[in-house]
Amino acid sequence: MSSFSTHVLDTTLGKPAAGVPVALTRGDAVLASGTTDDDGRWRAPDSAALTAGVVHRVTFETRSDFFPEVSIAFRPETTDRHHHVPLLLSPYSYSTYLGS
Repeated sequence: MSSFSTHVLDTTLGKPAAGVPVALTRGDAVLASGTTDDDGRWRAPDSAALTAGVVHRVTFETRSDFFPEVSIAFRPETTDRHHHVPLLLSPYSYSTYLGS
């Protein structure tokens, strides 16, 4: 079974972004949702298992004027590992990568 987590960092302030609403979805199904903690982290519950070979999305309500929402689509190749998709956020750009 796979697990999922994320970490949102505000690169403008150089610190974690706390209180960001996050939703993990597969198709039209919401697998889990919540908000980032004081360290900018959110972990989906174990019941929100990912499916190999299927597109999932993690969506962040950033409340930014320019990027009010960031949605990252990803397709897990396997379900025997943890998937970590961080978001590095600034007012006019964002980036992500497959973390560990």
